[in-house]
Amino acid sequence: MSNTNLTSIERIEKAIYLLRGDKVMLDRDLAKLYGDLTGALNQAVRRNRERFPEDFMFQLTSAEVAKLNLSQTVIGSEKHRDPRLRPYAFTEQGVAMLSSVLRGKCAITVNIEIMRAFVKLRQMLASNAELSRRLDELESKYDKQFRAVFDAIRRLTKLLFARMHALIRNIVA
Repeated sequence: MSNTNLTSIERIEKAIYLLRGDKVMLDRDLAKLYGDLTGALNQAVRRNRERFPEDFMFQLTSAEVAKLNLSQTVIGSEKHRDPRLRPYAFTEQGVAMLSSVLRGKCAITVNIEIMRAFVKLRQMLASNAELSRRLDELESKYDKQFRAVFDAIRRLTKLLFARMHALIRNIVA
C-alpha cells in the first residue's frame, strides 16, 4: 500500500465516530472527502431518500451535536452552525450507498478508501478479540505463578483497546 493511501486511510479513520453504537461518518466530513459542499451531498441524498433507511443514515439530535461540539473539534461551535441544520451521520452501509448516488471518478475513489478504512477498523477490533481469547487459553494452561504476567498483559491490552476506541471516536486529535 502506498504512503498516499495510508495517509488517506488515516485521515478517513479520524473522521469515523462512534454514535448510537455505530461507526459513522458525518455529512460534513464526507463532503470534504468527496470535494463537494455539504449541502450538495445532502441534496443528492434527499433526491434518493428511499436508498437511505434509518440504519444507513440518521440525523443527529441537538444533544449529540452539543456533545460533539464539547468533546471534539468536529462541527464547530454552535454559534457558527444553524441549530436547525443538524448534521447527518452515515453508517458504513450508508457510505456504500452514497456510491450509487454520487457520480464521478473522485466519488468512486473516495468510496473505495472509506470502505478500506472501515474494514481496517473492523480488523483491529477483531484482532483484539483474538488476542484476548489466546490469553485466556494460555492462562488456563499455566499455573498461578504466571497470573501476574497475564494480568499485566490484560491491562496493556485494555489500554490499547481504549486508545483504539478513542481513535474511532476521534477524541484525540
